[in-house]
Amino acid sequence: MQDNPFIKNVKNYSIYLLVLGFSFAVISFSILYFGLKINLNTSFVESMVSTIVLMGFTLTLYYPTKYISIEKSSLLKVLISHEVTIIISSILWIVVVYIIMIGVIGFGDDYESFFFNTILWRFLVGIMFYALITSYYYLVTYYTGFQERKLKESELKGLVTEAELKSLKFQINPHFIFNSLNSISALTEIDPVKAKNMILKLADFLRYILATNEREKNKLSEELKNIRLYLDIEKVRFEDKFEFKEKIEPECEKVEIPNMILQPLFENVIKHAVYETLDKVVLTLKCSRQNEFLKISIENDFDESSSPQKGTGVGLKNIYERLKLIYHQDNLLDVRKEKGKFSVTLFIPMEN
Repeated sequence: MQDNPFIKNVKNYSIYLLVLGFSFAVISFSILYFGLKINLNTSFVESMVSTIVLMGFTLTLYYPTKYISIEKSSLLKVLISHEVTIIISSILWIVVVYIIMIGVIGFGDDYESFFFNTILWRFLVGIMFYALITSYYYLVTYYTGFQERKLKESELKGLVTEAELKSLKFQINPHFIFNSLNSISALTEIDPVKAKNMILKLADFLRYILATNEREKNKLSEELKNIRLYLDIEKVRFEDKFEFKEKIEPECEKVEIPNMILQPLFENVIKHAVYETLDKVVLTLKCSRQNEFLKISIENDFDESSSPQKGTGVGLKNIYERLKLIYHQDNLLDVRKEKGKFSVTLFIPMEN
């Protein structure tokens, strides 16, 4: 009986048996006493015995619904299987009631004659009861299976989302690594000291990535430490070609943001602004609270007359997809390009 899900919750199943048993006992007693004019004592005893035996059968009637699946079996097989089970269970119920009433309690010949005269009626009651209980079990089994499928689908969607996020993150990290290795390669012959310095900083940067890669979110303060380390690496290559400014409200630093979400934005500035101009580029990071969002803006000036490099668009696309997957909103990224200024703004929902 341990695999019967209906009796795992003892309280709920006890209430179910109590209501079902009381209803059947009242109906049975009413038919015997008021309908068939059987004496009070016999009507009461038989209705109680019949009810108790039937309640015992409710536990076993779960198994026909478990092993005779409507979804997996043909209609003919289901009908034949239940017909056989109905006949067997109804006969067993009648026999057990008879044995208790005649053999155990000791009702006489008058009751025995009455019992056999109502065999057909009892058999029909057994069929109706079987149909009622098995229908109930089928409904509950279907509902339980439906809820389990919904839960599994939800878990599967969560796993898919997690896999997508990891995939997006792994597309971002190698992108930076390849750029850094190219920079180190260019410096190896020109300035070995700077190349060595850049390798050490890159090692620190990768160490941070490995330490935090499994996290979905980090505090903004932690992400900024890594961004500054990244810019130090690029400073070795570009020296004074860019200046970094920060305008960050103190309360922002404790807010958690998606891990490595800012990294590709700074990569884009280096690739599409600093690399393409001879002028000094001012890169500004602003962070403030705006209603229920943490507003993070990265702005840089650029040379409008230069021909921009054609990129794959991986950085901004990945940021958009990650924000959408994590926060279930598609309006958290704003990109603007006007009057020699390029800006990207992220809106991170504040979590209580």
